Amino acid sequence: MRKSIFLAIILQFSTFHFPLSVFSQVASSSEMLAPSKVGTEDMLPVLSGDVLDGDYEVELESSSSMFRIEKAVLHVKDGVMSASLTMGGKGYSKLFLGSAEAASESNGRGEILPNDGEGAVIFEIPVSALNSSIDCAAFSKKKAKWYDRQILFDASSLPEEKLLVSPKIEKINLKDGRYFVEAALAGGSGKAKITSPVKVSVKDGKAFAVIEWSSPNFDYMKVNHERYDVDTKILDKGGNSTFTIPVYAFDKKVPVIADTVAMSKAHEIQYWIQFDSKSAKKTRKKW
Repeated sequence: MRKSIFLAIILQFSTFHFPLSVFSQVASSSEMLAPSKVGTEDMLPVLSGDVLDGDYEVELESSSSMFRIEKAVLHVKDGVMSASLTMGGKGYSKLFLGSAEAASESNGRGEILPNDGEGAVIFEIPVSALNSSIDCAAFSKKKAKWYDRQILFDASSLPEEKLLVSPKIEKINLKDGRYFVEAALAGGSGKAKITSPVKVSVKDGKAFAVIEWSSPNFDYMKVNHERYDVDTKILDKGGNSTFTIPVYAFDKKVPVIADTVAMSKAHEIQYWIQFDSKSAKKTRKKW
């Protein structure tokens, strides 16, 4: 009799469907706060080769207030980026770069454990890009579940002179029209110069500058990896190398690359141009 009752109980449990969340190591949406958006539309991606070697404290955005990072330090060496994340608590025992579902199915592969020892919890993670959201799953020790998170490293918080590209498209505070704007060049050997003031055109909130160099030996420029070829019509008339390039920011050092053919081999040189918005003088001249 007792055996029959026991078998009946086992049969009932075998046919009962428990919610998947009871057994899953992945936190459901009902178990999480609504995520916040990280980043803004004006941000431009900054890759590992776009930052000079060094260690930089960097601002970090998190999609969840429950995933609080007190300090983030970016490490850049030989074109590879990583970051040290100092957590605001000790509630997470491991991280995984990817979704919570992928983390739960990884069998431990790719899991990132914190540093050993007492004190603050610090995770060391690889960084593929700045200004781009990174999927990051965090394992809660208390809940024994993976939680989907997103983080973003803000490239604008790095020193301007350490960036080889512009981190964002700044709002242009000039009305549509044509202007003469003072511009300062930095970088390179110091021999090359640009004509200042430069001609700047503004339309629909976007600005473009005409950059005239002190020699005819530059054949292209790059701004955020986009190539802009020299104006051959000006060269054919005996003029110096002249380019029309976008202006992503005023009153900040805008990184550009100029390729020189003055040497035995063509060579790309890193420069920074700072456009002074206070010096802008509107003109009716056409170009």
